[in-house]
Amino acid sequence: MDLQLAGKTVLITGGSKGIGKAAAEVLAEEGCNLILVARDGAVLDATAAEIRTKRQINVRTIAADLSSDASVRNVAREAGEIDVLVNNAGAIPPGDVASVDDARWRQAWDLKVFGYISFCRVIYAQMKARKAGVIVNVIGSAGEKFPTNYIAGAAGNASLMAFTRALGRGAPADGLRVVAINPGPVETDRLVMLRQAEAKQKWGDESRWRELSAAMPFGRPATPREIGNAVAFLASSVSGYTTGTVLTIDGGG
Repeated sequence: MDLQLAGKTVLITGGSKGIGKAAAEVLAEEGCNLILVARDGAVLDATAAEIRTKRQINVRTIAADLSSDASVRNVAREAGEIDVLVNNAGAIPPGDVASVDDARWRQAWDLKVFGYISFCRVIYAQMKARKAGVIVNVIGSAGEKFPTNYIAGAAGNASLMAFTRALGRGAPADGLRVVAINPGPVETDRLVMLRQAEAKQKWGDESRWRELSAAMPFGRPATPREIGNAVAFLASSVSGYTTGTVLTIDGGG
């Protein structure tokens, strides 16, 4: 299926690895030009170089910490005009209400929650002026499942779900679309590291980490590519009547 994305410029935050990198690879295959944003410039450059070796597209990188509104605005200014924004940067720490202190909670929300909101505010205004554009927020299924031991993430993700639905509801009047994806567990480097540590603690053998996924739907987490495919589809005109929607991809779990 031709997603009709060729020539579009896409900015992806958290674009150097995991879901962000997978989305970048899929969008590159569709002929998009990319602007990848993350904190680690060296990892960003390596990801960009890898994509360039496979696809004849333009890949730019911007190394930045997106946990402040000023930084977000600087990145948006440097990026220039974009057609699609993929908000994906940020990881909120696990823990219950007693174990996540105010400093950690606020730090995580500054990047994941307020970072998304700040970027949407800036980019939405630019897109509205052109009456064209799509925003895809990669959030997380904790926002609808409310795990007690991930309370900061559950609350932050639920907020971003509501934000996406509210912004997306009014977007058609401005010629825009705003959508979100709620991935369940995804086999990123971070998840593998956590599962290896758990397997080592449980069995004394980190190589058995995949056994911890046996009870999951399909006996495994999602792959980053599966989430990246959904990002590309929702960003495309093939999905042109979709806005204010939050798509859950968790294997039915």
